Amino acid sequence: MSVTSRYRDAWESFWNEVPEGQGAVFWDAEPMLTSGRHLAHFEPHLIDPGLPLIDLGCGNGTQTRFFADRFPHVVGADLSTAALDHARRSDPAGRAAYRQLDAADKAEAETLHAELGDANVYVRGVLHQCEPDDRQPLADALAVLVGTRGRAFLVEPCQAAGTVLAGLAREPEGPPAKLAPVLRHGLTPGAAPDEAVPQHLRAAGLTVLASGELPLFTTEYTPDGARIELPSTWVVAGPAAG
Repeated sequence: MSVTSRYRDAWESFWNEVPEGQGAVFWDAEPMLTSGRHLAHFEPHLIDPGLPLIDLGCGNGTQTRFFADRFPHVVGADLSTAALDHARRSDPAGRAAYRQLDAADKAEAETLHAELGDANVYVRGVLHQCEPDDRQPLADALAVLVGTRGRAFLVEPCQAAGTVLAGLAREPEGPPAKLAPVLRHGLTPGAAPDEAVPQHLRAAGLTVLASGELPLFTTEYTPDGARIELPSTWVVAGPAAG
């Protein structure tokens, strides 16, 4: 299966409106606060750091470029061609490769795996944005991409993050400027139940090797100047036999 056209169109229209530059999007925090912190939990579980690394749901490529300075072959993959256009423009030296990918389509994952072989996969905040029917197919595709030697790292906002976001959306002055476009385009942050990630991974034949909690930093601030953080959980998974 593949994602619904509504979901694809929502992301395409969102990224078509996004201004150029790192930090223009609600979740596009600098790597030292995001992928850099995640990598400290991911790296100890890698069987082979030399495998290709796929940044799945790469958006405008901020985290992809961070990984490209640390791994020999990095691919930023996203559903949205507009997002990938942003990523390529922000990476004129071509430090990473970029690939349009419907991660709910197992056949597309199989094609990419045939090209790259087993890969380590980084997934930040993708599952919670998916339509419910797309979550298991995405986990199944992850298992394809990881193969027998790769590892997957997923970090997702907790259900409690949805409560935080709902509160921000109801502020008298309206939602924060960078959250407003997310809501306007019908994207639904924080919608997945907390138990969904490990359940979907197990159903895909993957084993949870480690997990924990970290704050997920955003690029927005409260009126008193505090950076808005969302509670999140992270998981490292690998093939069941691994």
